[in-house]
Amino acid sequence: MLISEKLAKAINQQVGNEFGASLEYVNIASYFESEDMLHFAQVFFDQADEERDHAMKFVRYLLETGAKVAIPAIPEPRSDYASAEDAVAAALSWEETVTEQINGLMDIAHEEKDYIAQDFLNWFVTEQLEEISKMSTILNIIRRAGDNLLLAETYVVDILAQMVAAEGG
Repeated sequence: MLISEKLAKAINQQVGNEFGASLEYVNIASYFESEDMLHFAQVFFDQADEERDHAMKFVRYLLETGAKVAIPAIPEPRSDYASAEDAVAAALSWEETVTEQINGLMDIAHEEKDYIAQDFLNWFVTEQLEEISKMSTILNIIRRAGDNLLLAETYVVDILAQMVAAEGG
């Protein structure tokens, strides 16, 4: 096996965390759709897909290193959002938690001098900067918009398109 049991166990936990994040985003998207904010809903449905893709990257890594995949139980996601601001603040908080989780994986890889894992995890470290930046931007725009969330929704879609274009994707 190209991975320690300790790191494999931690990555399996992260698989569950990423699937949990995906479910959180499905609930946030559902909140926005129920409020007829379809652009925000699509942003968060797309984010749910992205988190699922992250989970699958971890699964494939475990398999490539010869580790056993053992996905833990996933806690029920929150679904009681009081407002758009509350929903996006929850998303930002979740991304901050995921960043701490990724950093914890990197700490283990560093302690164990697992350079293959460090190389793999570097992608996630960079990805978390993007995720926090995106959620911070959306939250700030919603806060500035006040009651004019439909205008904020259009503005966010434009900003996210610019961010994607700047990244070359």
